[in-house]
Amino acid sequence: MSKTTTTTAAEKPVGEVTGPSRGSFLRDRLQQSLAFGTLIVLLIFFSLASSNFLSWSNISGILLATAVIGILAFGTTLVIVTAGIDLSIGTGMTLCAVVTGVLLVNWELPLLVGVLGGIATGALMGFINGFNVSVFKLPPFIATLAMMMIAQGLALVVSGVRPIYFSGVDGFKEIALGAIIPGLPNAVLILFLTGIAAFLLLSKTLLGRYTFAIGSNEEATKISGVNTGKWKILIYTVAGIFTGIAGVVIAARLDSAQPQLGVGYELQAIAAVIIGGTSLMGGRGSILGTLIGALIMSVLINGLRIMSVQTEWQNVVVGVVILVAVFTDSLRRRREA
Repeated sequence: MSKTTTTTAAEKPVGEVTGPSRGSFLRDRLQQSLAFGTLIVLLIFFSLASSNFLSWSNISGILLATAVIGILAFGTTLVIVTAGIDLSIGTGMTLCAVVTGVLLVNWELPLLVGVLGGIATGALMGFINGFNVSVFKLPPFIATLAMMMIAQGLALVVSGVRPIYFSGVDGFKEIALGAIIPGLPNAVLILFLTGIAAFLLLSKTLLGRYTFAIGSNEEATKISGVNTGKWKILIYTVAGIFTGIAGVVIAARLDSAQPQLGVGYELQAIAAVIIGGTSLMGGRGSILGTLIGALIMSVLINGLRIMSVQTEWQNVVVGVVILVAVFTDSLRRRREA
């Protein structure tokens, strides 16, 4: 009798994830539809405001910017679904780019080794974040804030406070700006491939089931026999891998590793995740919604720049968007309660 009860309890949180209610499904689709509608409105508004907005060169720039924000946001989606947060992804991305530069330019290692080294750096940072949250029981905000500062400092130290240029590394620039598919920059292709990978992880794997279960009710998931600490470490590590990929992509896009770049990217990525319908309270999220949110952020920032809005006011607008997104999420949660 006891064994049967334990089995049922263990399956309960996972079952809630794999079989969401029709109402929850419809709410998620409504949120995605609203986000997509917002994207269309922004496209129309900026195209009317500037004749250059819909030029192919500008659209290509938007897609390239979305590639970096989107890849960061995919990893962040996994973390936020667990009701966590990762503030280290912006400066962490910079550190991954710098490490890639050191391996390829300073140490003259093969291209694949340098790229894998940059990605592994992101995975290591994610592992440390997950370890601090799960083992040392630090609040995710504090643990990742500390990592943000550490990554920012290490990027400056490792690079010697100087940019690292990849001009002598054959094939590196093509990682982002090449075109395996004619007319489509490789960075955009990487965005779609990582998006598919994140979607499959979140919706088709045990990792995804436990990600939702932990975010919905971590205590109940733990009582059911799931080692939530182990899974949270894995989730943060996977998110770190996405950060590492973003670091390699932005370095290839700029053809350089800029040690002072990265601050602010975490806010854009988190905003993209929330705009896409992922709840800061955890237990709910969508990779497709995150992609739409990333496009909204890229279009908004690009549109403001092409309209010659000053950087200071761009920051104000982005801050307001984040505030509205968080308020909307809070309002949606209160209505569902």
